[in-house]
Amino acid sequence: VSRTNEMKQTTTVAVVGGGSTGVGVLRDLALRGVDAVLLEKGGLTDGATGHAHGLLHSGARYADRDEESARDCIAENRIMRDIASDCLDTTGGVFVELSEDSDDYFEKKVGACEDCCIPTRILDADELGDEYPYLAEDAERGFEVPDAVVDPVRLVASNALDATRNGASIVTDAEVTDVVTQDGVVEAVEYVHGDGNEKRTLEVEHVVNAAGAWADGVARTAGVESGVGVRPSKGAMVAFDYETDAVVNRCRPSDNGDIVVPHGDVSIAGTTDEEVEDPDDYPREDWEVELMREEGARMIPALADADVAYTYWGVRPLYDPSTDGTATVDAPRGFAVLDHTESVEGFTSIVGGKLTTHRLMSERTVDHVCAELGVSADCVTAERRLPDDEEELEDKIREWGMDEASVF
Repeated sequence: VSRTNEMKQTTTVAVVGGGSTGVGVLRDLALRGVDAVLLEKGGLTDGATGHAHGLLHSGARYADRDEESARDCIAENRIMRDIASDCLDTTGGVFVELSEDSDDYFEKKVGACEDCCIPTRILDADELGDEYPYLAEDAERGFEVPDAVVDPVRLVASNALDATRNGASIVTDAEVTDVVTQDGVVEAVEYVHGDGNEKRTLEVEHVVNAAGAWADGVARTAGVESGVGVRPSKGAMVAFDYETDAVVNRCRPSDNGDIVVPHGDVSIAGTTDEEVEDPDDYPREDWEVELMREEGARMIPALADADVAYTYWGVRPLYDPSTDGTATVDAPRGFAVLDHTESVEGFTSIVGGKLTTHRLMSERTVDHVCAELGVSADCVTAERRLPDDEEELEDKIREWGMDEASVF
C-alpha cells in the first residue's frame, strides 16, 4: 500500500529519514516557515526509533563518562515533560548496587550526576526493599533519578502531525537513490516510491541527512565519499510478561543487560551493544535473549521464570569517526551536525544522539540549515506543546506506516 501526502515536485529542504530526529527536523523547519518534505524508505519509526527500549534518559547513565550528553539529556528530559506529557509515563528510575558491584563506582556515579545537575535520592538497603520489593535481596543500596518512559510512535506521530499542520509534507515508502548535484551544489533528490518502483525527482535547495544507521549510504550518494562516521551497533531487547513500576538500572560501568524498562504490562530488559556492518542484515541470536534474561534477573529475580512476550533488535547510529578500535559500548553517545561544504554545498548530516535528545538535535540542525538559507526565524519547539488529538493521531499513525513499526 502506498502511503503518501500530496507530493510537491519542488521544495526548499528535503529531509531524508523518518525517525525521531528526521521528523523533529521537519517540524522545526515547518515552524520556522521553511518549505520542507520528508522522505522515508519505509514507515515512520521503522529504524532505531521504533526499536529502542523507550527510555527518556535522565542523563544518569552517561554522567560519569560523557558529561555533555548527560547534561543534554536532563535538559531535554525536562522539556519533554512540558511539551510531550501525553507521550510519557513518568515512572522515575533507580540505580541499584548489587553485592558484587563496586562501592567506589556507586559514589562516582552519584557525584557525576550531581555535577551534571541530575537530581538524585540515595536509598539504603531497607528503603530500597520497601519501595522496590521486586529487586534482588542482595541489593545493597540505590539512588533514584528522574528517568521516564516514552512511547516513540506516539512521540514521532505528534511531531509529524504538527509539521504537516504547518505546511510540511511526508512521503513514506520513498527510498532515496541519488542526491543530484551540479558543480558541487545540491539540486535535487531522486527516489523510488511505492511497491511499483515509481521513480520521482524532487528539486531542492538543501538536503538534511537524518538517516540514522543508514546515513553513510545517503551521504555517499551526495558525493561525501568518506561517509559520516556512523558506527551501527545492534542491541537485543526482551519484553517479559512481568510488571514493574520504575526504570531499573544496574549501577556498574556500561555493560550488556544493565537496564529494565517498564512498558505497561511488560518489562523490557536490554541490551547488547555489538557493531554490525549492515543495519539491514545482521544476526539475531538466541544467546542474546538468554543473556538479557540472565542479567535482568540479577536485578529483578522474577524475570528468571517470566514468559517472554516478544523479542526485538534495534541498530544504534553511533557517531564515532575515530578509528581507534574502541568497543561500541564505550563509544560516545553524543551527536554532531556535519556541514559537508568541502564535498558538496547544500547538504547537512545529523548523526549520533538518541531519542531523548531528538528535539535538541533537530534545533541545532535547523539552526545550521537556516543560516545557510538566510532564514532568521527562531526555534520554538522547546515551548510549543505537541498536538494530542487522539483520533487524528491514530489515523496518521496508520497513514504513515507506523502501526507495525512500534514494538510496544
